[in-house]
Amino acid sequence: MSRPIILVAVSALALAVGGCAAQPHVLSAANNNSLYSMHQPVVEHNNFVFDVASRDDGVPAAEQARLGAWFDSIGLAYGDHVTLDEAQGYQSAAARRDIAKVAAEHGLLVAEDGAPMTEGSVAPGYVRIVASRSTASVPGCPSWTDPGIDSPVRTGTNYGCATNSNMAAMIANPDDLVHGRAGSGVGAAITAGRAVRVYRESRPTGAQPLPANSTTSGR
Repeated sequence: MSRPIILVAVSALALAVGGCAAQPHVLSAANNNSLYSMHQPVVEHNNFVFDVASRDDGVPAAEQARLGAWFDSIGLAYGDHVTLDEAQGYQSAAARRDIAKVAAEHGLLVAEDGAPMTEGSVAPGYVRIVASRSTASVPGCPSWTDPGIDSPVRTGTNYGCATNSNMAAMIANPDDLVHGRAGSGVGAAITAGRAVRVYRESRPTGAQPLPANSTTSGR
């Protein structure tokens, strides 16, 4: 019976110490004395779920057509993450192959990692396709609530809105804003070499003759 009493005493002591600790510094328009923007990109995730029937020899052609139409309806594109979920004991390599073929027709590969949690379980004889999509936006931008900067050491509420909103709109894969992407020396060298080659082989714009325009009115 003594253990609960000891735990309560420890919890009460922790609350007392926590009350004496300094409160966290919350960035606001009134105390933003740095060059940090109060408006940062926020990444949201949505999962689209679709089940197709499968057989031992793969996914029937009619089901593949249904899957392709579903991909078109959700606008499957670069940045989407396609994974598969199958009932335990009913995994089919042929079904995964056929689904990967339909996804490849839309320019994407089926990821090898596990599918995210979805509502309900997959019925035997079916394969669940999960298309995960991430979007980036900057809530609260533009922000014109600040009446004006009345101090030379305070940053306005709209500071950073244009830069961060443009970055959120232009980034191809919003998840790169969360955890970035591992660097690849080979890929970087190929990209840099292609840019240099295009620069060297392109014809200078000044070498082209000026267009001939008539000065007559045509009357």
